[in-house]
Amino acid sequence: MTITSFTARVLDAADPADNAILERLRADPVIEFIDHLDDQREDLLGLLPPPDAALVGEPSRWAYYPWRRTVAAVLGPRAFRAVRLDRNRNMITAEEQTRLGGLRIGVVGLSVGHVIAHTLAAQGMCGELRLADFDRIELSNLNRVPATVLDVGLNKAEVAARRIAELDPYLQVRVLSVGVTADTIEEFLDGLDIVVDECDSLDMKAILREGARDRRIPVLMATSDRGLLDVERFDLEPQRPILHGLLGNLDVALLSGMSSREKVPHMLRILEAEQLSPRGAASLVEIDHTLSTWPQLARDVVLGATAIAEAVCRIGLGEDLRSGRIRLDVGSAIDHLDETEMSTDPPSPPADYSDPVLPGRSGVIAAAAIRAPSASNAQPWLVETGPDVVTIRLAPEHTSTLDVGLRASAIALGAALFNAKVAAASERVLGPVTLHEDLEQTEGIPLRATLHLRAGTDPDLAGLYRPMLARETNRRLGKPHPIAGDTIELLHTTAEKEGARLHLLTRPDDIARAATIIAASDRTRYLTPRLHAEMVSELRWPGDPCPDAGIDVRSLELEPGDLAVLDILRRPDVMAQLAQWDAGSALAEDTRRHVLASSAVAVIAVPGDTLSDYARGGSAAEAVWITAQQRGLAVQPTSPIFLYANDVDELTELSMPFAGALEELQMEFRQLVRLPADAFPALVLRLAVGGSASVRSRRSLDRICLL
Repeated sequence: MTITSFTARVLDAADPADNAILERLRADPVIEFIDHLDDQREDLLGLLPPPDAALVGEPSRWAYYPWRRTVAAVLGPRAFRAVRLDRNRNMITAEEQTRLGGLRIGVVGLSVGHVIAHTLAAQGMCGELRLADFDRIELSNLNRVPATVLDVGLNKAEVAARRIAELDPYLQVRVLSVGVTADTIEEFLDGLDIVVDECDSLDMKAILREGARDRRIPVLMATSDRGLLDVERFDLEPQRPILHGLLGNLDVALLSGMSSREKVPHMLRILEAEQLSPRGAASLVEIDHTLSTWPQLARDVVLGATAIAEAVCRIGLGEDLRSGRIRLDVGSAIDHLDETEMSTDPPSPPADYSDPVLPGRSGVIAAAAIRAPSASNAQPWLVETGPDVVTIRLAPEHTSTLDVGLRASAIALGAALFNAKVAAASERVLGPVTLHEDLEQTEGIPLRATLHLRAGTDPDLAGLYRPMLARETNRRLGKPHPIAGDTIELLHTTAEKEGARLHLLTRPDDIARAATIIAASDRTRYLTPRLHAEMVSELRWPGDPCPDAGIDVRSLELEPGDLAVLDILRRPDVMAQLAQWDAGSALAEDTRRHVLASSAVAVIAVPGDTLSDYARGGSAAEAVWITAQQRGLAVQPTSPIFLYANDVDELTELSMPFAGALEELQMEFRQLVRLPADAFPALVLRLAVGGSASVRSRRSLDRICLL
């Protein structure tokens, strides 16, 4: 055999034969034993998700390195790999790591190839490495080969193999110390998945490629000048000419008989001399005059290893990689540095904002109406006022995907109607109210509420005028202090007066279950492209030209560092990657944390599913909200995205990939809240004890028409 295994000797103390070897080694005074197994086990136990019992219980081993006269304690093979490669995730997923770990890769030429082979091994991108080089380490190699003066005189392939064995004693490394020749190429190529060519000989480059092409093995090469990566996909194109046809019609068999000078024109064609850097091209002129050989820098060798690793990853995972060349010219890229935005100032403090003041009694009522809450502060209404009437029309142009069947818009209209009634009562012009639902959409207005203004009042409603104007969405974390019994009773009565029912979760276990359900629902919102895009579009940043609708990011009550995280969370490419991994549980951790800090989770439900029913639910929700805030509670809407979907088809319309998961979450939520089959949730609120909100939501006067 010309190819020899070159790795650590792994010994199992439970095996009698291996144990006998260990005992002899312990008795040898020149052999050092190193045991950091406890640290390795601690690393293993700290993995996320936690490792299974089989991995934790895997027996450890001893790795014997004869050239170092050292024996080191190591975890068993599966546990060792899990810990060593853990920092690859999620840049490489566990399933991808397994696939890459089965590759058999050959590297020819271990000057440049040393860094490439070590990079592939370190990244866990192979199960077997074959290293071929006949040459020995010289002092002049140490400008780019990560060896030491202690390695001078040793075979280059063996030095690389030793270093890789000390990185991973379980990785199979085989060494061809005579290099690849016409006599050894068959054995070297047999069974390989990928070949990396970093040899200096032109004739061997050609022979290697012909052999690889015959076996349909892709060949990769990186050169040290201007970051050239060369890819030849003989696995996909078995008839492809070697070296991209740059040798023309040259008979490859003639190369071995050519002098170095005769090979120069062919090498220049392969290197594409016109593409060389000025210094690289000038150096070619000086070889054998002021330079003994072709110069190579460590920085360029490392860059080549990076490019090769990416190409190996794509081939191993079946991702797109075609034959061809590319230059990753770092120097040229640095010539075009871009100036980055230097401002790191936190968002400016909230600007003074006052609720709109409009003339006349109808103006007061209209201004109160638009202070109502709406999903994402979309304000899906048009308020028209006259001397003796105020009309609130549902404006479907302000809908979103979450507004299934315009139900969320109907709830917002109902809340606006409640505010209008409160203001009318305060102004002593509270008259009758009518709701008109256009089932046939003949007028293009799905729902309309009309409040007639005439002499009349309601002391209870009138007393809510100031609290109604003070009502706010409070996203501070707060604290889960128990709610007094009389407050709970009042909240129930308040909802019932508006034709709805309040379902209140106050037990910590129930709140924890609700937190898990709502957080899982929020995760789906992040990972569904359309829902994510709409969510991002709703955010308003300081200086936004349209601040009167949507959610001011300052109202999220985030720390400056958390605000910076939003730059990641609003990227669709990041969400797509998390969805592909079926990951992203951390996306809704803030939601879960807030719900867990609640004193109660309140669900307002109505006994019907028409838009008029949902409008009544909106009035009830606004009444409960105002009353809860009057009693010192911080209130935040935290409705799960499935709230307004009443069947599987509507859940599918919301998020096709997650419809099944949303259906299960919806069923679990209804069971938790104990909602009857004929009850339809209008809004979910979290109630906590905390300070005032930092920023009040603004309102758009464009939604009011004073007649």
